[in-house]
Amino acid sequence: MTQDIHQDKILILDFGAQYTQLIARRIREIGVYCEIWAWDHDPADIVKFAPKGIILSGGPESTTETDSPRAPQVVFDSGLPVLGICYGMQTMAVQLGGRVESGHNREFGFAELSPTGACRLFDGLSATSSVPTGEGESWMGQQQPSHQAVGATDVSFGVWMSHGDRVTVLPEGFSAAAATHDLPLAAMADETRRYYGVQFHPEVTHTVHGTEVLRRFVVDVAGCQTLWTAEHIIEDSVVRIREQTGDEHVLLGLSGGVDSSVVAALLKRAIGDRLTCVFVDTGLLRQGEGDQVMQMMADNMGVKVIRVNAGPRYFSELAGVEDPEAKRKIIGRLFVEIFEAESNKLAGVKWLAQGTIYPDVIESAGAKTGKAHVIKSHHNVGGLPERMKLKLLEPLRELFKDEVRRLGVALGLPRDMVYRHPFPGPGLGVRILGEVKAEAAAVLQKADAIFIEELRQFGLYDKVSQAFAVYLPVRSVGVVGDARAYEPVIALRAVETIDFMTAHWARLPYDFLDHVARRIVNEVRGVSRVVYDISGKPPATIEWE
Repeated sequence: MTQDIHQDKILILDFGAQYTQLIARRIREIGVYCEIWAWDHDPADIVKFAPKGIILSGGPESTTETDSPRAPQVVFDSGLPVLGICYGMQTMAVQLGGRVESGHNREFGFAELSPTGACRLFDGLSATSSVPTGEGESWMGQQQPSHQAVGATDVSFGVWMSHGDRVTVLPEGFSAAAATHDLPLAAMADETRRYYGVQFHPEVTHTVHGTEVLRRFVVDVAGCQTLWTAEHIIEDSVVRIREQTGDEHVLLGLSGGVDSSVVAALLKRAIGDRLTCVFVDTGLLRQGEGDQVMQMMADNMGVKVIRVNAGPRYFSELAGVEDPEAKRKIIGRLFVEIFEAESNKLAGVKWLAQGTIYPDVIESAGAKTGKAHVIKSHHNVGGLPERMKLKLLEPLRELFKDEVRRLGVALGLPRDMVYRHPFPGPGLGVRILGEVKAEAAAVLQKADAIFIEELRQFGLYDKVSQAFAVYLPVRSVGVVGDARAYEPVIALRAVETIDFMTAHWARLPYDFLDHVARRIVNEVRGVSRVVYDISGKPPATIEWE
């Protein structure tokens, strides 16, 4: 009998912080299951959920304002340990009888945190003021302090701050646990009730010991077992899939992306030959990707895959269309039509599998609300019509992207495929600006393949978050083979980001860019000029369309 990997769990109440999903990811990395709910979620559901501890997230509001969000009273009536982070600490202080004030200097960025009293979250942490992302590395526009040794009596360590308000009077039963140079109450603790508040953000990698602080809360204080591992998740998922589907057959729209590939591998392990995949090759995939998908899934893993080579139909329907949204709609509609036509040829299929993941579930209920009960019907398969009358199977809906990747590796998928950069649903249809033609797709596929190949060769691929080539609908004069050429332009794009909400353009070495540009011009017929995009997000988006 498998262990219940959901039995020991943490509930995160979201007050609208940009880092809330990061809190959940850190806790799951520790090995503990958690969910994100809105701060105003039904208190009765909190009781039914039966967490072993509750975390109150940060948020943009001020507790000094009338009608600002508050934690449900059930949080403090439950007898459970509670950790308040940033705004979470402030609302905890206010609700339990303390005081929060505005009007002080805002702290944003790095600070040195010094423990000032006994606290299970900090006791015994080693002294350091280093930041674990490298010396002088820039993040969010701020220069990080370089590594420096600290004296044996200095037990401070670097943390990431982002706040304007501050706790000025502790609630009864609390004691000061830590301070910074500008903030006397940077952390507070009530060890008797197991209540803790921290003004910094332990979830970001830029807080030294941040993961250890969270681990101490969820494991040492809340007593959670660390059962949330890739192996246990696979074991649990296989059992649940078999219970859901019985002896019925399942259909999956295989895109070649990470999510659908992991779903295919998981379903293959759970139900074997009762899985059928439909792979629609749109002609807008990366170079050689159609053959790679078939080799990986059908040949290596024994998954039953129906391949539909639909490139000519896509290019025909996209002829003359330049508007990005119109292109997206055509690509999505065609997928649905082709997928539905293929599914109608199959007998006995009762389930439709989708690669919905946890961020999709959260976002479907509204940005940052945490009300995770709405299904994102258009994920992966483009929004299939209700007339298909298939039951929905979403085995990844509890997982973040990094967890899906770890599952993929554990299931035997190639690491290079599992950890490759994001690829848009419409494929190259939104990386060919203007009208999408087969000739442009062929040029872009070759140029993109060269860029990615060289990033890997130079050891740069895993150092950037996303990289790709773009086909521009302009022509530029060049000289190729001593002859004048008037040919299209290829733009290269590479970004560094944590959450893809904001991004910096990647500072790739000039020698590398020179090498890539020369290869593209020399090897890709029809290109005489290559440019590099140095726009950040904002104001630009990561994709060009």
